[in-house]
Amino acid sequence: MPEFSRNIWAPWRMEYIDQLIDESGDGCFLCRARDNPDQDAATFTLLRGETCFAILNRFPYTSGHTLIAPYAHTGDLDDLDDATLLEIMTMTRRIKRVLGEVFHAEGFNVGINLGRCAGAGLPGHLHLHVVPRWPGDTNFMPVLDNIRVIPEAIEKFYRRIREAIGGE
Repeated sequence: MPEFSRNIWAPWRMEYIDQLIDESGDGCFLCRARDNPDQDAATFTLLRGETCFAILNRFPYTSGHTLIAPYAHTGDLDDLDDATLLEIMTMTRRIKRVLGEVFHAEGFNVGINLGRCAGAGLPGHLHLHVVPRWPGDTNFMPVLDNIRVIPEAIEKFYRRIREAIGGE
């Protein structure tokens, strides 16, 4: 593990970390977004389906980093029926297409981390990551200082993506 010469303080991230402690539906940011459709803009929820929804990651790897989550609060794929699994993949395809149009992405990382040891930050509510990518998009900052540079505010790219979804 590299040693760092300085800290970048991100106190707003503590709210997110505190939410992860309670893995019941009550403390889950995905469940709160699921249960409050009138707050879609505040939670950056992009799209709602019958069994799943798409929400922007508040701590993105790149602009447009989106999570696709089932409405069911579960960390296990085996708990989801075929209709839910199909809708998750169909929504993933739609979000990938929209992100490609909005951000001119040249590639994507798409994946699920199942379980804390596999890298899941929220192991109690599975979600699929859709991360737009470009040549050289990570630049030198993560290597030198463990910093990600996101070139656009989340509020702005939320509006751009919502407009593109509405225009389909």
